[in-house]
Amino acid sequence: MLKVLIRIFFCSILVLFIVQCSGSKKVIDISKEEEEVFNLNTRDTIIIENDSLEYEIIIMEIGFNTWLQSIAKPRGYYTQNYMENRNRIYVINWNQRVLEPLRFDPNLYELQINYDSNIDYGYEVNYKLYNYFIYFQRKYNQRLGPFAPRIN
Repeated sequence: MLKVLIRIFFCSILVLFIVQCSGSKKVIDISKEEEEVFNLNTRDTIIIENDSLEYEIIIMEIGFNTWLQSIAKPRGYYTQNYMENRNRIYVINWNQRVLEPLRFDPNLYELQINYDSNIDYGYEVNYKLYNYFIYFQRKYNQRLGPFAPRIN
């Protein structure tokens, strides 16, 4: 009888553990202001560049510039090291998704990003790239890393 109770107890714990792990992830809270920016129809073009490294990314994403100016944390809020670490993770996941067009929407993940973590791209490049990843994840409800794309 004791063996049966112990088995039932451990099975119950296992079931609870599985239910907790398989639950849905928390939905990202989007403010009304941010939702309005996501619904803009004006074309924004942002150029991310570092002249001394001859590095350039062109982002043509509706609403991104407006979001960057009005919703994103201001320059200086994050350290360059923080953004470099996050960008490294985001780029790896982004590039992996580009290579799997049957699994991930090829309209979202079109081109790979050539980001070398051994190169110092400077604050501005990392700031804009980091914020684009946050914008992208929030707008398209994607997850490019183990942490939620927060702005607060």
